[in-house]
Amino acid sequence: MELAIIVVFIIGYLAITIEHSIHIDKTVPALIMAAVSWALLALGMLTVYEISQGLHPIHEHLMSTGMGERDARLLAIEESLLHHLGKTSEILFFLIGAMTIVEIIDLHRGFEIIKDFVKTTNKKKLLWIVGGLAFVLSAIIDNLTATIVLITILRKIIPERQERLWYAGMVVIAANAGGAWSPIGDVTTTMLWIAKKVSALKLVEYLILPSLLAFVIPFFIASLMPAFKGNITHARSVRSEKYLSSATMLYLGLGAIIFVPIFKTVTHLPPYLGMMLSMGAVWLVAEKIKPVANYDAEMKHQFSVHKALGRIEMSSILFFLGILMAVAALESLGTLYNFAEWLNTNVASQEIVVMLLGAGSAVIDNVPLVAAAIGMFSEPMDDELWHFIAFAAGTGGSMLIIGSAAGVAAMGMERIDFFWYLKNISWLALIGFLAGSFTIIAFKAIGLYSPTGEALALIP
Repeated sequence: MELAIIVVFIIGYLAITIEHSIHIDKTVPALIMAAVSWALLALGMLTVYEISQGLHPIHEHLMSTGMGERDARLLAIEESLLHHLGKTSEILFFLIGAMTIVEIIDLHRGFEIIKDFVKTTNKKKLLWIVGGLAFVLSAIIDNLTATIVLITILRKIIPERQERLWYAGMVVIAANAGGAWSPIGDVTTTMLWIAKKVSALKLVEYLILPSLLAFVIPFFIASLMPAFKGNITHARSVRSEKYLSSATMLYLGLGAIIFVPIFKTVTHLPPYLGMMLSMGAVWLVAEKIKPVANYDAEMKHQFSVHKALGRIEMSSILFFLGILMAVAALESLGTLYNFAEWLNTNVASQEIVVMLLGAGSAVIDNVPLVAAAIGMFSEPMDDELWHFIAFAAGTGGSMLIIGSAAGVAAMGMERIDFFWYLKNISWLALIGFLAGSFTIIAFKAIGLYSPTGEALALIP
């Protein structure tokens, strides 16, 4: 029965990776394989384990209280299911809160404020301005949203699509690099943060320099290329159409999201509670603020938070639910733990494993890869391994246009050809990925990383 669950996972995973070929949303196979995996686990009354320092069958502990083996196994499966559902729900509620705040900002045209930073028509200057905005914004509002916002801005500035494609490709690199060093910048870093594998401060401290290199080096090389010489052809002047509430909602929303890691650090409560508090505060202000001078009851629907809630991509939330619960089934069976043991025995170093994971994230979705890594390794919080995984999964996806949410968004918005990106952008992303990876490896080699995650002092 365990083999059947593994086969279901492989088939479901394959369907996710080729969703564009089979024309089935990846949410469908994710949900099906999660439900089928747990159903097979229950029907076979398989042994589920608590994984702390080794494999400990949960049902044996229950049997020690006098419970029969069959009842103990079924109760152990139910307890394991509820445990993983609770952990998954923390991530989902966090994402729902963050998405809601971003949609409220967009509803009030808050992102129009950002357009004021883009005024030049010089290609090289525009490259660095757009890249810098992508790097910073992705760390605050996540790499996917930052990519969408900046490509929307580029459409208003650069009318020629062939010129715009180069900038869109470079935005993907900058956004993924920016998301890698922030606990709220990428779904995978959020997963590691909520799972207590990394802390917010150490994630920033450990990865800010590698991520910066993964952004700066490709952009420096690109700035020397012919595509970024001269001025934009037929450049358009950007006229930002803002509301009275645009600036207020932008700065309030960004501040509310940044507040979440502070809330966790101070209270030691799960991050989703801080996100719920932030969402409630932004919602409250959105209900009371006047977006336009002649605001009346008839216009209230246009700016209703319920409208923002309706724009949240629930398919993405359900995809995360499916894929995380499917991976949880393999974790409960001890499959991922045993696979990690095999890797540690047969692969020369963990660094190679993590770099392969980063390369793999360019081909298949990085969310299940990181979910699997969380179940595979038992290193303590803020161990170098977890930060390397965060960097590799975040930036590795830039090597292919289909390798990250930011890349897929750019591909859809600008109809970027897979092979055009592979020829023109992938090699730049690879250089950035390798530069950041070797920096992390070098830091560890000279002793800047400690086993307890307390020795690195790159930030004064």
